[in-house]
Amino acid sequence: MSIEAFIFDVDGTLADTEEAHRVAFNNAFERYRLGWCWTPEAYRELLHTTGGKERIAAYLATKTLSTSDRRRLTELIPAIHAEKTRFYSSFVADGAIPLRPGVRRLIEETLAAGCRLAIASTTTAANVDALLRSNFGEQGLAMFSVIACGDQVRAKKPAPDIYRLALQHLGLQPEQAVAFEDSRNGLRAATEAGLWTVITPTFWTEDHDFDGAALVLPHLGEPGQPLDGEPGGKLRDAAWLTFDEVARRADQRPRSGIDAVYAGTAGVHG
Repeated sequence: MSIEAFIFDVDGTLADTEEAHRVAFNNAFERYRLGWCWTPEAYRELLHTTGGKERIAAYLATKTLSTSDRRRLTELIPAIHAEKTRFYSSFVADGAIPLRPGVRRLIEETLAAGCRLAIASTTTAANVDALLRSNFGEQGLAMFSVIACGDQVRAKKPAPDIYRLALQHLGLQPEQAVAFEDSRNGLRAATEAGLWTVITPTFWTEDHDFDGAALVLPHLGEPGQPLDGEPGGKLRDAAWLTFDEVARRADQRPRSGIDAVYAGTAGVHG
């Protein structure tokens, strides 16, 4: 069964966005005079919790507070997160967050091959829109057949719900698509949905356990920014990951138990 879609995570996968997110959180905290400041080291740990509002809630749970203050701050989380999103969107609109190496090239190769693109992300639709418009212009959203975001599902990554939703809207079985991720939670979500998964970690996720990934690379690579030791290390065709190599290797994977479970379905369960 041939590969018909590539499904991309956004934060850390399409672009290394996490520093901009961290600064945006801190700006929002300052705006609300909370006295909170997330250092890079602290934020790296907080990234084990997926979703911005969930991340604020996880941090709040570590604070010693009165019952009334905890209730007040918990009720304030959506507003804090909305303010953070405004800061982040302004960073992106200013062109401060470029795509990671090889992303644009692989996306263009994928579309040229007649393969569809999708997004499966725990970030907000506003963040996805801002990043795509900044890097691809007005046609950015139209390049992706499906954009599935975190608030559209009941459980965020590492639950497989977002990938199942993307597969449902694509009308595909898991073995007809490939996922691209950068984190352990993303890997778990994709593989539990039955997807062959490529991992490209960042500083924020390089210490994660990627057991179960089909392929782990520092980035996707470019002719002008080749991957060390390639081809011949992990890649066969070039010193960068090509559409043809991904599609061929994913299509030739041994049939797994997960594939068998999802065979004959679109990979979506309520």
